[in-house]
Amino acid sequence: MSITVAIADEATDELVAAFARLTPQLSSSSLPPDREQLGEIVASPATSLLIARGGDGKIVGSLTLVLFRIPTGLRAWIEDVVVDAEARGMGVGEALNRYAIEVAAEHGARSVDLTSRPSREAANRLYQRLGFEPRETNVYRFSGEA
Repeated sequence: MSITVAIADEATDELVAAFARLTPQLSSSSLPPDREQLGEIVASPATSLLIARGGDGKIVGSLTLVLFRIPTGLRAWIEDVVVDAEARGMGVGEALNRYAIEVAAEHGARSVDLTSRPSREAANRLYQRLGFEPRETNVYRFSGEA
C-alpha cells in the first residue's frame, strides 16, 4: 500500500468523517471530536495532527504530535495513534511514527515519548523497531476525582 503522511491544516468534512470512523477503533469510551474540536487541535501551535492516506487518498490513520517546552528543553509526545482496521499491518503506523519523529527533530525536540498498553503487541514491536526504548518510570493519571 502506498502511504502518504501530512499535517492536517484545517478541519474539513473529510477529517470529521475520518475521525468518526477512527475514534471508536482507538477508544470505546471517547466520542469522536467534532469540527470545532478538530479545528482547535489543528490550530494549536502545540499540536500537529498527522494524517495518513492510502493510495486511493482515503484517510487510513492518524497520530497527534505534541511539542512543549519545559525547563530542560523542548519535548515531544505522541498520542492517539490509530490505524483503520482495514489498513493494519500495511505500514501505516510506521509511516505516521517516522513522520512524527522527523517533525519533532525539525523543531529541536530532545526526545519523543509515547505510551502503549502491553496488550497492543504489534504496536509495541513497531515502537521498539523504530528505536523507542522502555523507560524506567511510573505513569500516573489523575481523573479529577479524589
